[in-house]
Amino acid sequence: MSNKSKKEIVVELLKKNSDRLTIIEISKILKISRNTVAVVLAELKGAELIRVRDIGRAKLNYWGAKK
Repeated sequence: MSNKSKKEIVVELLKKNSDRLTIIEISKILKISRNTVAVVLAELKGAELIRVRDIGRAKLNYWGAKK
């Protein structure tokens, strides 16, 4: 990986990917642990930078503040 933080890398992925992604998908694409992805997503959700949609047991994450 580059000198960017894992948080920055997750943000870039969410911004450029119009599909909603699960934690597992983000983890596989970026080759980082699911726990790390979950922590980053929790921070982003707390800052209201991402939206999360529950579909059954899956949580789909995508860039965009609440409207």
